[in-house]
Amino acid sequence: MAEPRLVVSDREHLWWLLAEAAQLEHMIMCQYLYAEFSLKDGTADGLTAEQAGTVDRWRRTLRGIAVEEMLHLALVANLMSAIGAAPYLGRPNFPQRSGYFPSGVQLDLLPFGERSLRHFLYLERPEGMELQDAEGFVPTAPPRDPMAADELLPRGQEYRTVGHLYRGIAAGLRGLVDRFGERAVFVGSPRAQATPELVRWPQLVAVTDLASGVAAVEEIIEQGEGARGDWRQAHYGRFLGIFEEYHALRERDPAFEPAHPVAAAFTRQPFDIAAPQAVITDPFTLHVAELAGLGYETVLQLLLRFFTHTDETDEQLGVLLGGAIQAMTGVVRPLAAALTRLPIGPDHPGRTAGFGFQMYYAMGNLVPWREPAWALLHERMSLLVEHCTAATDKHGPVEAIRQAHDQAAAITSTLAGHVPADLLAR
Repeated sequence: MAEPRLVVSDREHLWWLLAEAAQLEHMIMCQYLYAEFSLKDGTADGLTAEQAGTVDRWRRTLRGIAVEEMLHLALVANLMSAIGAAPYLGRPNFPQRSGYFPSGVQLDLLPFGERSLRHFLYLERPEGMELQDAEGFVPTAPPRDPMAADELLPRGQEYRTVGHLYRGIAAGLRGLVDRFGERAVFVGSPRAQATPELVRWPQLVAVTDLASGVAAVEEIIEQGEGARGDWRQAHYGRFLGIFEEYHALRERDPAFEPAHPVAAAFTRQPFDIAAPQAVITDPFTLHVAELAGLGYETVLQLLLRFFTHTDETDEQLGVLLGGAIQAMTGVVRPLAAALTRLPIGPDHPGRTAGFGFQMYYAMGNLVPWREPAWALLHERMSLLVEHCTAATDKHGPVEAIRQAHDQAAAITSTLAGHVPADLLAR
């Protein structure tokens, strides 16, 4: 079935599509991390030695693909900066079924297993490949009406695959350059770009013109669905390999279960979701989930400042990016993994808490001025340290909380070196 052409008649149409791409990459990354966090760890979790080795390899693969989704998000941020738009890290909460994105693009947090793997294969399928989404993912909203080329205001458009979206973005870039000229389209400052040298990510493309903009789009498509139909090393191919291994192990041992019995759980009902969601009522689990949520919020704030910086030096940009990575790996990951072993509460017997990547408000940029922005980042990270300490005092020593405390304290100390003394929280 022929895919509809995405309309990009002016800059705002492209801006809309890039903002939607940023949200999509962000949420897909969260889905992969959620599945990774749900995996059991070693023979102590009831796995055989062979199963434990395989599951650990799956964990590394999921983590690697999630990192590449972060690269895609950075590439989208560079594309947005290049056309004069502010990079965007806001997104809706999970679950998002038909309605927010096109009718066939639905997103939810699923533990590792049959359903999640089928869902991941569906999301990463190459353009033109017919594939069914996992059980329970049934479009309930009508398709978006086709957009006319003479519509002045942007709105959502239909696309069936992620590759289709990005090919539409690339075609839009070419069309705008043909209409307005290359320099008029790429008005963003090169200083606003995240460069491969700064990020130490060779695949990252700094976007300054049409050629580099199209190269950034092609990088995303190649990693997701594969270049020119060769998907074996792309995300689709790697998920297919895991899917086949998973079924082979299940055939040999029908009792094999690689994941904890998690359900996506929230500290309170998400502000933008109407359907009731699982809310954590166990006091200790709730405390851990709040710490993880605060850690995730600070990751996004650090990244947002990195992508929307003003007069930061290269050293300070490295602090922002390094702090975000350290907060993700040293704070969010151990706390999210700990949640998968903790009960949601008596209303959900036998289910443990999956980290819901909860958004508590519509996230926007920090103030544009550097010094107050950094003061706010320092204050928020200091609050995380303080609450990790309070959790230890209340519940006793817990390894995940201790690790989160130590990592957050190190980030706080580094940030403090770049904030004027009179702006530091006391």
